[in-house]
Amino acid sequence: MFATLRQRNFGLLWTAGLISLAGDWILMIALPIYVLQLTGSTLATSTLLMAGMLPDLLFGSIAGVFVDRWDRKRTMVISNLLLAAGLVPLLLVRSADQLWVLYVVMFFESTIAQFFGPAENALLPLLVDEQHLVAANSLNALNNNLARLLGPAIGGLAAGLVGLAGVAVLDAATFLISAAMIGLIAGSYRASPAPGTTPEHFGSAWAKVAREWLAGLRLIRADRVISIMFGLVAIVSLGEGVFAVLFVVFVNRVLGGGATEIGWLMSAQAVGGLLGGVLVGWIGHRVAPARLLGIGGVLFGLIDLAIFNYPAFLPGFLPAVALFVAVGIPGVVFSAGRSTLLQSAVADAYRGRVFGTYAMAGALMALLGTTLAGTFGDKAGVVTVLNIQGCVYVLAGIIVPGLLGGARRANVLKLPVRS
Repeated sequence: MFATLRQRNFGLLWTAGLISLAGDWILMIALPIYVLQLTGSTLATSTLLMAGMLPDLLFGSIAGVFVDRWDRKRTMVISNLLLAAGLVPLLLVRSADQLWVLYVVMFFESTIAQFFGPAENALLPLLVDEQHLVAANSLNALNNNLARLLGPAIGGLAAGLVGLAGVAVLDAATFLISAAMIGLIAGSYRASPAPGTTPEHFGSAWAKVAREWLAGLRLIRADRVISIMFGLVAIVSLGEGVFAVLFVVFVNRVLGGGATEIGWLMSAQAVGGLLGGVLVGWIGHRVAPARLLGIGGVLFGLIDLAIFNYPAFLPGFLPAVALFVAVGIPGVVFSAGRSTLLQSAVADAYRGRVFGTYAMAGALMALLGTTLAGTFGDKAGVVTVLNIQGCVYVLAGIIVPGLLGGARRANVLKLPVRS
């Protein structure tokens, strides 16, 4: 794990990601708080969140085409600069009649993020040796959990002390620092040409973009390993959508808690995620990513089921805290295995397009999950519907590794990083 961090280019990417993600969490916590205080409306708050989700569906797939056209490092630097600039309008917001500015900013920030995410996933396998790829992905997951542990606390504190303008300046600073660190990564990282293709000199620019986009979709359909991974994100995101809606309801109605308890549980899972990141960094090079995905999925699902159902047999809030720490560990194991498998299965020329479409598919299924939760949460019962999430992870952990083994056993287990 530490050998991976000592690789200079990856170390710069990892540190930049940690700083930027912490800034994201600061804004994600502070902005809804500000909207709720400004308007007192839950509808206004949910509309803000929807403005952030919409670009995932509209632009996630097509953004990957441009990521495969452009230098990945430069794309990330420019994205960070645009993300920082996009926060400037927040300095002008003073009253509820300027609420539309917040929606525009949220939509813009999420749109730019559609380019940053696929570029990062495409760049990472080029910065580390093959044997360190699992460790690199586990470190990225550890990054996410460190940011989730620190960011919400800082965001809540900053919202109270310096207001929206101060939060905007703080978040913009994290983007600028991140841009500077990524800019220090040595080398250029434009995508390799797709195998068997030649440069096109005919048709309009948008026609070429459309052809490249369709080529990415054909690859997803034609490659069985990639298709299986898309099936995985579909069922897992469905469960995550259910959880996103009903988690707060579960804490309130079943555990008898409120905002403080929700914060405790988020922090507890982040602590588990840190432990999971260390664990995968230690054992990752000795365990095939497909097996990491399987073990992580089954354990994550089983612990989730324990979280949702233990209150029927055991009273108290402390078991929930302990279980949330526990579930964070296999969550990182699952995530590291999944990311490594997809990065290794996709040729460098197509990584931007595949990861962009992958994020869009996840967002679409998460939206379906939120719809199901809203429709059936009260009718079928909160715990009954939440059990969907635990079950889909268990099923994914059991079924997907077997499907992957049958599809390309040699490639999946050895995982050569194709370029």
